[in-house]
Amino acid sequence: MIPGGQSRLLGTATARDGYEQLLLNPPVDLAGVSTRPGGLLIAQSMLLGGLDRPGHGQSGGLSVLLTGLGDSLASMSAAAGVVTIVTASHRDLAEDPKLVQERKPGHWVVRLPLDAPTGPQQQYMASHRAGLTWWAVRLLGLLPRPVDVMHVRYADDASLALAEAARILGCRLVFTATPDPHRHLSRRHARTDYGNRRSAENLRHDLHRVFVADRLVHRAHAVVGLPGPGGTAELVSFFPELIRRNDGRGPAAPPEGVPAYVAAPDEGERRRSLLDALFSGGDDTRTLAPADRDVALLLCVGRLHPVKQQHLLVDAWLNSGLWRTTTLVLVGGSTEHPTEDERTMRRRLHDSVRARPHAARRLALLPALPNDDVRRLEHALAESEGLSSWYVCPSLKEEFGLAVLEAMEAGLPVAATRRGGIPHYLRDGVNGVLIDTSTRLTLAQGLRRMTALAGPERRRMAQAGRRTVLERFSVGEMADMLAKEYAAVRLRPL
Repeated sequence: MIPGGQSRLLGTATARDGYEQLLLNPPVDLAGVSTRPGGLLIAQSMLLGGLDRPGHGQSGGLSVLLTGLGDSLASMSAAAGVVTIVTASHRDLAEDPKLVQERKPGHWVVRLPLDAPTGPQQQYMASHRAGLTWWAVRLLGLLPRPVDVMHVRYADDASLALAEAARILGCRLVFTATPDPHRHLSRRHARTDYGNRRSAENLRHDLHRVFVADRLVHRAHAVVGLPGPGGTAELVSFFPELIRRNDGRGPAAPPEGVPAYVAAPDEGERRRSLLDALFSGGDDTRTLAPADRDVALLLCVGRLHPVKQQHLLVDAWLNSGLWRTTTLVLVGGSTEHPTEDERTMRRRLHDSVRARPHAARRLALLPALPNDDVRRLEHALAESEGLSSWYVCPSLKEEFGLAVLEAMEAGLPVAATRRGGIPHYLRDGVNGVLIDTSTRLTLAQGLRRMTALAGPERRRMAQAGRRTVLERFSVGEMADMLAKEYAAVRLRPL
């Protein structure tokens, strides 16, 4: 950040890590990036977790969303190209030092170096804000043409860093606003013990996120929202500044969507291999017994994190006695480089079944799988004759629930949390089941209601859920609507 600072650094032989190597030998151009004439150059960001590793660490549905959305936007004539901005820690740079990679024609991934051993948790991003801004300005400034629109998601310091980069680069800023953290602040901290250091720190973090969200709304040239049960009008109550936009109706809400699932040429063989591997044992934590192949199965996919509440799902499954009539498969988490949250969650899951060996044989804990394999497994479960399967989302809340949409698209009946944005598209008893996930008891009640449904009713809900996704939530439709938003915001003054 210091003018002429490079001269103060030591030689390359003394560089301790990939970050210092890049400071000493910065990239001089992005010659491999070529944009189409006309159209907008669009930048979108995912600064927590890895883009190609959904379910690992902090990577979740957003990585899947931005991959498909970027590819779809890049194929449109309205876009000169798409840049997806991610971060790269010391470990990431040691594994791959390249800062720019082409995903698909017209869609590039630009990695902003982070001076940290591994990707920091969201609450620690403040110390990296200046560095992220500097790298974003430097790397995006080397593109063959200026970025027209920068779209950031998440109310955190990493997004604020890119907002500052957008100001310096002279491009328009679009921010996706959500009711969280405003919506949950009073409930989450109503009984906070301010003498408890952790409770006080959690409150400080949530208040800071409220502050950051307010700043991003203020600085954005356009705000889009994730719809909840009441649409986006709820956002206006949390962000009074939005009253002056769109005549107080709330921001536009392009529907998030999932790419159409494309079967592989050897799809049948791959599906059989997945199911055979899943039901290949039962004596270890990653498999189920072959004899349980005709037992009803509950599937849950997501990163291992307290807000996803996999531990509460296992406890409810055990204490309700559902382990006697169903199997439970959890997919998510890294086993190579687990985060503290992942290690804690795995320990809690293993502790829950340690004293119940018969139940443990009906629980499979799979590490995060590539998205293609997750969707292939869901299609295999949904279309297997004689196998009754459900997809369960036990999260405390979901702002949208992309994994839920993927399960619905596959034809699995879905039971999901009623907190957050899922009730916007999932209607209880119509195209799925909404459950109260606030406690182990209420979650168990929801699971029992779900599994008690007769086969015809379960299949009817699954078919209705699949129609919901195919008719309303395609990534192509999302790209079309966002392209119009980007074109409109490009005309607004800086």
